[in-house]
Amino acid sequence: MDYVPSFDIGRQLPHSNCERYHQDETEMNLERVPNEEKLSLCRKYYLGGFAFLPFLWLVNVVWFFREAFVKPTYNEQLQIKTYVKRSALGLLLWVAVLTTWITIFQHMRAQWGEVSDYLSFTIPLGVE
Repeated sequence: MDYVPSFDIGRQLPHSNCERYHQDETEMNLERVPNEEKLSLCRKYYLGGFAFLPFLWLVNVVWFFREAFVKPTYNEQLQIKTYVKRSALGLLLWVAVLTTWITIFQHMRAQWGEVSDYLSFTIPLGVE
């Protein structure tokens, strides 16, 4: 006879460090995270943005804006505020550069000929 594991659904598993920071499995609750870990997480997202991942800067600004500018003062808040400001600046720079490139490329694509075809993922029909 094959062994079939049984699971006791009602049994409480011991809490790990990670579980205590979450209200449920899908929502991160920064209220429960110690300030040192908030700073560490904020710093990781800030540095991750330099790996051509500006979405991390957006997440950093959205997640930590309240921690940096609304909450009462605590020791790590000044550093978090710095990372949030720099993340916002980096994100705005990325948006400006990307918007400029997209605008130039859309207007100049037909004039650039073969070069623009090599840069394009799809080539629009009917444009020479």
